[in-house]
Amino acid sequence: MLDWLTATLKHNTEIALFLSLTIGYTVGSLTFRGIGLGVVTSTLLAALAIGQIGIEISGDVKTIFFLFFLFAIGFSVGPQFVRGLASNGLPQALYALVVAALCLGSAWFAARMAGYDPGLAAGLYAGAATITPAMGLAETAVRSLGLPAAAEASNLQSIPIAYAITYIYGTFGAAVVLSLLGPRLLRIDLAAACRDYEQRMGGSSDADSVGSAWHQYIIRAYRIEPGAALVGKTVAEAEIELHRGRIFIERLRRGDTISDAGADTVLETGDVVAISGPRSVLTEGLTPYVHEVDDAPLLDMPVEGVDIVLTGRALANRTLADIASDPSTRGIFLRRVRRGATGVLLPILPDTLLHRGDVITVQGRPATVTRLARRIGRVDRPGNQTDIAFLALVLTAGALIGTPILMVGEVPLTLSTAGGTLLAGLAAGWLRFYYPAFRGVPPATIWFMNSIGINVFIAVMGLDAGPMFVEGLREAGFSLLLWGAAVTTVPLILALYIGKYVFRFDDAVVISCCAGARGATAALEMLTRQAKSDVPALGFTVPYAVGNTALTILGVAIVLLIA
Repeated sequence: MLDWLTATLKHNTEIALFLSLTIGYTVGSLTFRGIGLGVVTSTLLAALAIGQIGIEISGDVKTIFFLFFLFAIGFSVGPQFVRGLASNGLPQALYALVVAALCLGSAWFAARMAGYDPGLAAGLYAGAATITPAMGLAETAVRSLGLPAAAEASNLQSIPIAYAITYIYGTFGAAVVLSLLGPRLLRIDLAAACRDYEQRMGGSSDADSVGSAWHQYIIRAYRIEPGAALVGKTVAEAEIELHRGRIFIERLRRGDTISDAGADTVLETGDVVAISGPRSVLTEGLTPYVHEVDDAPLLDMPVEGVDIVLTGRALANRTLADIASDPSTRGIFLRRVRRGATGVLLPILPDTLLHRGDVITVQGRPATVTRLARRIGRVDRPGNQTDIAFLALVLTAGALIGTPILMVGEVPLTLSTAGGTLLAGLAAGWLRFYYPAFRGVPPATIWFMNSIGINVFIAVMGLDAGPMFVEGLREAGFSLLLWGAAVTTVPLILALYIGKYVFRFDDAVVISCCAGARGATAALEMLTRQAKSDVPALGFTVPYAVGNTALTILGVAIVLLIA
């Protein structure tokens, strides 16, 4: 039975590939307290195990799927990457570049001290920094060195071996250093720092605050009694009079007639008005102004919640408190703000800034929501069809951009087709978010290209390196594990102090800035749980976009430095 299975996998390599993915996705979904191997590492380990029998798969398969992955990464982080480099995210963007340089420098130092070849150095760098796509660029760089065939093959096989050995601590260690050790090193009470940040930004636990007024809302009917202070006032004036949070008069009944309440509508004694607002405010009652009544026909109005992508400049770089006073947001309630490639949820505070490319979830009457969407961006109702011509054009253009080679002495410098595709994806993602008429790719397709692209790439790499894995593990395993732990830990500790004392980031976000620059999403989850707040997310998105890109590109640099 075993002989039959071995022969079948050798002669049908696609089965070995799919089996590696099956095991990788199954094992990678398992976590303990939010930390697990992850799909990529699980797929690599499964492929290395299956590859022990000797399976050969064309390198073209690996290259094609890796380009899919790089396009998806660039397309996802494009808006935040460009905004971080060009606007008020510049300090965080510069910080991300510093962190990337620290990761590269520590990997270079460790590789030189240990006497590693370019392949082991690249795998050490990629695993310790948990930056999987760097392996693809490092592999391309190794092929460009002009090494003898045997030396080139040895270096290429060393990359996934070193990566597999160092990645586990790279993931777990980064989360522990940042979320558990980080606050102690910097002497920060993260929960208290986040509470203080919320207060300074205008947030409060009080129900009447602007920050807490933009949450769940309800609509109730009220009759304006004789002598009420609202009689004779316009709807706009009445909303200001009643204003304890965001309260809107949506409709009114006058006699037997029900109509929409315009801002200039004058209220009269006996009018029954439908008022929308925060549950915490309306349930307290609005006396002495009005008396609550039951009026089902008046309250029978459509309400919808939609996601809007901010592509225009109308609300960009404005605080939520400022936006609340904008006439275009009358009747609109903000439920959620997501930012960046990972869809990080931001805290809804009065001084929270919105940026172009953010996705906001709003709720209100359909006509009001549609009018707002037309002014600030586009409703995010993604289709299910991909513009294949656009996708192929970007991939082609990116690959062509990366083909030229510049010789510096005897060292060949090139973006490679991988680097060119990453840059093309960044440009396409930026254009898609800021210019909605520009053709794009649905999020579901981007997710598929991202996930299947990197995992097919890593599976083929593992299957190829399988026969050499045991020998490589035996020769360099324990020492490589120790060097990997050092390359993971030292840059993070240095980065924490640099963020606090050089860049002077706020205590509430300094650790999450470091997590973003290092691409440590598991650490962000632990930080938000520890802080009992979404405030740390404010420091994650820009460093993540810039750091993820820089760390990937530096996969070439580590090879050239060691070579």
